[in-house]
Amino acid sequence: MDKPRYLIPLFVLLLSSCGNQPSVEEARKFTSDAETQLLTLSNEAGSAAWVQANFITLDTQALSAKANERFINAQVRYAKEAARFDKLTLPDDVRRKLLLLKLSLTLPAPADPNESAEVTRLAAGLEAAYGQGKYCPGGDQSKCMNIDEVTKIMASSRDPKQLLDVWNGWHTVAPPMKKDFSRLVELSNKGAKELGFADTGALWRSQYDMPPDDFAKELDRLWEQVKPLYVQLHAYARWKLREKYGKDAVPESGPIPAHLLGNIWAQQWNNLYPILAPTSGAAGAGYDLDQILQQRKTTALDMVKYGEGFFSSLGFEPLPKTFWERSLFTRPRDRDVVCHASAWDVDNGNDLRIKMCIEINAEDFNTVHHELGHNYYQRAYNQQPFLFRNSANDGFHEAVGDTIALSLTPEYLVKLGLIQKAPDPSKDLGLLMKSALDKVAFLPFGLLIDQWRWKVYSGEITPQQYNQAWWALRLKYQGIAPASTRGEDLFDAGAKYHVPANVPYTRYFLAHVLQFQFHKALSETAGCKDPINRCSIYQSKEAGKRLSDALALGVSKPWPDALEKLAGTRQIDGGAVRAYFEPLEKWLVEQNKGKPVGW
Repeated sequence: MDKPRYLIPLFVLLLSSCGNQPSVEEARKFTSDAETQLLTLSNEAGSAAWVQANFITLDTQALSAKANERFINAQVRYAKEAARFDKLTLPDDVRRKLLLLKLSLTLPAPADPNESAEVTRLAAGLEAAYGQGKYCPGGDQSKCMNIDEVTKIMASSRDPKQLLDVWNGWHTVAPPMKKDFSRLVELSNKGAKELGFADTGALWRSQYDMPPDDFAKELDRLWEQVKPLYVQLHAYARWKLREKYGKDAVPESGPIPAHLLGNIWAQQWNNLYPILAPTSGAAGAGYDLDQILQQRKTTALDMVKYGEGFFSSLGFEPLPKTFWERSLFTRPRDRDVVCHASAWDVDNGNDLRIKMCIEINAEDFNTVHHELGHNYYQRAYNQQPFLFRNSANDGFHEAVGDTIALSLTPEYLVKLGLIQKAPDPSKDLGLLMKSALDKVAFLPFGLLIDQWRWKVYSGEITPQQYNQAWWALRLKYQGIAPASTRGEDLFDAGAKYHVPANVPYTRYFLAHVLQFQFHKALSETAGCKDPINRCSIYQSKEAGKRLSDALALGVSKPWPDALEKLAGTRQIDGGAVRAYFEPLEKWLVEQNKGKPVGW
């Protein structure tokens, strides 16, 4: 996850006009002045946010909020003034900068000051309501569980009654948000229309360098490409869960009950690996990286050095000295910090840092490489003008970090000296199953969140249909069913953070497709002749050059330009997902013979 960018919703955006037609030179000067000021304020906000995350006090929160407010106010001011240039014929770079100012919005507020203030209040209230959400079994306040505790139970429990109770319990946090959410939709749509968009969903879809309807069709195309693999994984999971929990709990055909998939939202199924592991790959990789790292007395600093070494092997420059001086690698003993792993470019330049409380295990070994992927991306585009210092589209940043993680193969570990030799290919099924339960299982969920929201914003789904439509989409895409009867007095979409917090979600679907396309292209550039799941780009300067050239574009060009540099094509291809998991998909088809497939 990359650091907060502070390009957050501009809660006020007024369209203005003036009597005199401005000139092209005025427009260029305007964008130059805006970038100079916004860069300064962004850096102030970034520094304040870093201190807040690393020294959690009321004072640091207040200082960070104030710095962030100054930055937001400047964005509002420049965005208002930018409308003066809407009718001019402008050079491509100037026009793109003005467009990006507008498209950075995710929650456009109406021009009316009272309605704008209401948007601010509603947005803050909804996020706070989710954050404070708890399930208290039987109303016992001493037994209340927050989302972290709920998540742990869903991951570890194999008691269907307990899973059902916790699943139902967490979904009770959402109904109180429904009224405010529907009002926020109404106000946001009004703001989007004032900006010239049909609704807020159309504004979101306009951020992808193509007409909104074309982008929606593109997502449909990608889903159809990856769906056959998901359907096979779903069928296998269903009959294995039926074996585990019995025919009364899991149907032979049709959707899988949502509470049995190891996650409160059934968005990833990796917690089910002990149940679903292939017999031939039950031991996973055939080695225990947790144990190896710990036996070698690996430190947190060593973990990060491994990550830097990966990028150095591709030809990237070493991380700056300040990275090692200013990053947070371990949990301090003397204060509270936000330990959630993140990558930061504090000065929008070379002050790169990561913030995480590193544990010596395989998961954090992977996460370190992922987070550094963000840092190297941030540095690659730091020569661009300020408004172009971002990823090619919002799916690219996460995809780049995950692409690097796909190269952490057994062969890579051999080169590091962490294991003696790569396991026999028969172990690949276990590795691929673990990955598929994380990444393939996520694909339909990553798609349906915004499918639902776009229909809400367009008015196709009314507040009286929120829940019915939510579960219709979950059935359509995921093949899952609610754990209990769900009426319109409930608001199950609101039980997922990104809905009340107004965070677009399609980026995660795109990232889960793009990472495999990136990995396949870079592996081919590196000359890998092995099955794609066995390929690592480690030590390939050719792959590193191709990656670096794409990252350096930032968002200065439409995203297909960056994709072409990296993957040699201007179209996202879900076929790379199928290619990566081909051995597993063949195995799943064999396992599912004679059993119902689909729902």
